[in-house]
Amino acid sequence: MDINSIIRGDCIEELTKIPGNSIDLIFADPPYNMQLKNALYRPNNTKVNGVDDEWDKFGSFSEYDEFCIAWLKECKRILKDTGTIWVIGSYHNIFRVGNIMLNLGFWILNDVTWHKTNPMPNFLGTRFTNATETLLWCSKGENLKKYTFNHKIMKKYNGDKQMTSVWQIGLCIGEERLKGDDGKKAHSTQKPEELLKRVILSTTKQGDIVLDPFFGTGTTGAVAKKLKRNFIGIEKEVEYITLAKKRINSIKTYFPEAEWEEEEKEKQERVPFETLLKEQLINIGEPLYTRKTFSATAFVMSDGKLEYRNHVGSIHRIGAIIQQTPSCNGWKFWYILRDDKSVLIDDIRNEYLRRKNGL
Repeated sequence: MDINSIIRGDCIEELTKIPGNSIDLIFADPPYNMQLKNALYRPNNTKVNGVDDEWDKFGSFSEYDEFCIAWLKECKRILKDTGTIWVIGSYHNIFRVGNIMLNLGFWILNDVTWHKTNPMPNFLGTRFTNATETLLWCSKGENLKKYTFNHKIMKKYNGDKQMTSVWQIGLCIGEERLKGDDGKKAHSTQKPEELLKRVILSTTKQGDIVLDPFFGTGTTGAVAKKLKRNFIGIEKEVEYITLAKKRINSIKTYFPEAEWEEEEKEKQERVPFETLLKEQLINIGEPLYTRKTFSATAFVMSDGKLEYRNHVGSIHRIGAIIQQTPSCNGWKFWYILRDDKSVLIDDIRNEYLRRKNGL
């Protein structure tokens, strides 16, 4: 593959030429199929420039669905098992696209709401002002868990607060908005760099390949370059490609976040619960409690399992039964009484590890 390049052509045709399992992240901003039926005017009688581009025109919903099925199938094929895909849309198309993605086997990890802080008003006053778009972030399948998500980086980016799935970002305006030779906006749906910055920073590593099958004027490529990621763009409109190349080639500096690295999670040394019995840190027959208030009690058996009412199982299994959940981390769930104080059994485990490692 020729990375950091723009491929001119039809997205479906060009996607078929890309090797399978080769792309780390896909960002797709497909046509929304949102044609205005009639001309729309502002209160001062000036005409609103809606999306009337040929690339956004489809004869029917079924034609649009067939188009989406085709490009999404190819995206799924070329995406790595560790990769993810973002698709953005409005109420015109995102529900159709989401349904297609689920039918193709994609697994939705988040739906992120882009809350536009400066939306276009509803000039007719017949509906609420439409101030949001939706991004679907998906893995290739339900059981593919080893995708990239830079939780700590995004927390740092968000002022040391966990970032939510509602992103307040303004529309692309001012100097960032690319203009044609006539002084008018070059692309009717250019996305703000801040939106792509969050997408790429949160779900890729430095050096990853980001593909955009609807490249437009190159926002994805520009942000990827500024974050020291690689990109591949597919675009069929020559004027967009010209603007995108000029835009990306003019980039001389990087975002400071490009050097941020996700901290590796410390691996917890595995300690079977029965080891604590052998070391006499916990005794056979001793009661364990679910909370500091001692609201439920289980008893430790000789094989390291717990007995709770009519149930016998591991610290994790019995914890899940009590909570009526599919799983439970028993180390963080059970307490034991020591010197008239309740102690989390995970603290007992950590004390054992400190002794074992001479700390």
